[in-house]
Amino acid sequence: MTFTISFGDSTLPQVVFLMGPTASGKTALALEIANQLPVEIISVDSALVYRGMDIGSAKPSAAELAQVPHHLIDIRDPASPYSAADFRVDAEALVEQIIARGKTPVLVGGTMLYFKALLEGMADMPAADPAIRADIEQLAQQQGWPAVHAELKKVDPVAAAAIHPNHSQRLSRALEVYRSCGQTITELRRQQQAGAGDSFQDRYRILQMAIAPHDRGLLHRRIEQRYRQMIELGLLDEVRTMYRRTDLHVALPSVRAVGYRQIWQYLDGELTLDEAVEKAIVATRQLAKRQLTWLRGWPELNWVYIDKEDGQLLPKDEIIAQAMGFIARKDI
Repeated sequence: MTFTISFGDSTLPQVVFLMGPTASGKTALALEIANQLPVEIISVDSALVYRGMDIGSAKPSAAELAQVPHHLIDIRDPASPYSAADFRVDAEALVEQIIARGKTPVLVGGTMLYFKALLEGMADMPAADPAIRADIEQLAQQQGWPAVHAELKKVDPVAAAAIHPNHSQRLSRALEVYRSCGQTITELRRQQQAGAGDSFQDRYRILQMAIAPHDRGLLHRRIEQRYRQMIELGLLDEVRTMYRRTDLHVALPSVRAVGYRQIWQYLDGELTLDEAVEKAIVATRQLAKRQLTWLRGWPELNWVYIDKEDGQLLPKDEIIAQAMGFIARKDI
């Protein structure tokens, strides 16, 4: 018999989204949910897909992976880029398979673009053009990424408004799309939405939760503590193994992952190790800020807080109770 979570009178199969900024406790909460409900976990993380990137991505341990079925972890070599479009195809297939097995899919992660791609679909985009991308990289090296942002703003102000001037990967791709086909990402997405048929949201009843602290300072402290622990656990050796490969380079999404690219810069001689660690902590905090910005504008979101409003950390049982309370409600 297929297990479903009841929301109102809906008989649609149920899907749970568990989002949140980095270091907020998503993995731990997902595992606790798995202790109480028949679920399978789909990772929504742009770094966990890569094999060999274990420490710096905070990949679940072997014991955690064995506790409940996990998907979209260790599915790509770091030399093979994985995109939001790839995720959408893979996640849609997995959701169907998990529901067919009588379980509830729980999608867990902080790569907000992946969640958005699943909910809203993806426009057909032109293939990557190495020559155009190289030209954009050269512009960035000569004038900085804010100059790339300014150029994008001239042709696609909607996309430019949604992308931070320092978010190099998204900026590069948005400008590359325009230069390669003469249409902006915004235009292509509008065309895709106009022709969209039965969407993911039409097929499933989705409970969307986000786990986060009230106190931004608490999150900052957790980020720093976790990254320094990653260094102690051997992150430097993990990145050095990647660095020695001849097929990996700084233009790849895997190498550009937050926490990895700073150690890569150290190995390149651009930074001292102390500088790399500090820059990685700052970059991770900036990532968390962007994730929270996405989430504050996310519709139909239910917040699970890990602390009280005064910043005092809540007991684990109270955090779990918040999430299970949302899952048990009939009116969400």
